[in-house]
Amino acid sequence: MPRTQMNCPKCRQPVVVNLQQLFDVGINPSAKQAILSNSANVVNCPHCSFQGMVASPVVYHDPDKALLLTYVPAELSLPRDEQERAIGALIKQVMDKLPPEKRKAYLLSPQSFFTWQSFIERILEADGITKQMIQDQQQRVQLFRRMLEATSDDVLDEIIKQDKALIDEQFFTLASTLARSISSSGDEKLMQRFTQIQDKVLRSTEKGQILLAQALELEAAQKSLTQDSKMITRERLLDLIIEAPNDTRLQALVSLARPGIDYSFFQMLTNRITDAKGNEQTTLMQLRSKLLDLISDFDKNIEEQQKEARKHIQTLLSAEDVEQAILENYSIIDNNFVDVLQSELEAARKNGDLEKSTKINKMLEVIEKNSIPPEVMLVESMLNAPDEETIRKIITETGFDIDKDFFQFLDEMMNQAKSSQNTALLERTQRLFNVAKTMAK
Repeated sequence: MPRTQMNCPKCRQPVVVNLQQLFDVGINPSAKQAILSNSANVVNCPHCSFQGMVASPVVYHDPDKALLLTYVPAELSLPRDEQERAIGALIKQVMDKLPPEKRKAYLLSPQSFFTWQSFIERILEADGITKQMIQDQQQRVQLFRRMLEATSDDVLDEIIKQDKALIDEQFFTLASTLARSISSSGDEKLMQRFTQIQDKVLRSTEKGQILLAQALELEAAQKSLTQDSKMITRERLLDLIIEAPNDTRLQALVSLARPGIDYSFFQMLTNRITDAKGNEQTTLMQLRSKLLDLISDFDKNIEEQQKEARKHIQTLLSAEDVEQAILENYSIIDNNFVDVLQSELEAARKNGDLEKSTKINKMLEVIEKNSIPPEVMLVESMLNAPDEETIRKIITETGFDIDKDFFQFLDEMMNQAKSSQNTALLERTQRLFNVAKTMAK
């Protein structure tokens, strides 16, 4: 992304901006998120503290949805010939990066937009998101704002009561997104207030109580599957599924133990049905039918996720700098992505594709390197420090926060070291504990 010097829209002082005018999802899967989140082309003026988007011609390209969109801000007051030159140069970049067989008719008739809102709405429309859905989401954002501004619990209760129709699954999905945004901003006071509101809404609304119940059932299912020290057998899994107190627990068990619900499992269930009598037999037959539906839905969802992951992987593999491409698109990487990447590596090795194998190995290395939280890496550096003075230096230079959670973490580490009889780790952890204790505020 080129760094461009321009004048601040407010104070007219010179500022440097990372200006991006071409957003090509076919080249960079995170381009759509950058557009939709308004996180691209943002100017942060060090002189007057102004923050906002830069007015600039923009081209958006999504080959999978046959979208080529253009936007030229009206405030630029560019003559038509200058607009055409600016947009034409960007579209040429799109064409140059496409192989001949992918240059389709939609590229010859780009859709032009005169407002940023209509530009965004067209991108969302291609994903099946209507204007009404956008308006509903905006209402939920406004609802969160009113909740945060509530002056008392009574006022908050009244807001929740009046707008309970907006408190649905999309509301809590938005809550998770907002929570991540607030957390990354470092505003602890706002995060604490937001968490309190979220907890109150969860416990005082119908949808919130459903989500809480689902979370509790998932936790109970996880506990039932791991309560034995040995690997759970299909016989035990079948018992747990038959004994499931409700459909929510059943769904949780399917999501957690899907690999074990295979042909052999269903043979066992069929044998139970054959041996059963009367109402018990009917109940088991209904359970089998329900299980087949749940598994079908689960497998379809996984298949869609894997398909999406393979598409992203192919795009990332075509990047000139694989490591940089991974870092720029880290938001799309999850366990499913890594699983698919591992299967792609096996296939490449089997086919003798050395170039692809090398690139995938590089991708896995970058993902592994960046999957370790910075604070964990920092603790590891303290544990591996040669002496106490080095530990003090690390804590001082990094501004590491020594709090009760950190001491609790060290306690757990020492207990684990004792249990495993790892004397070396126990000594290093104890040393870090002693130094941190002397430096604690």
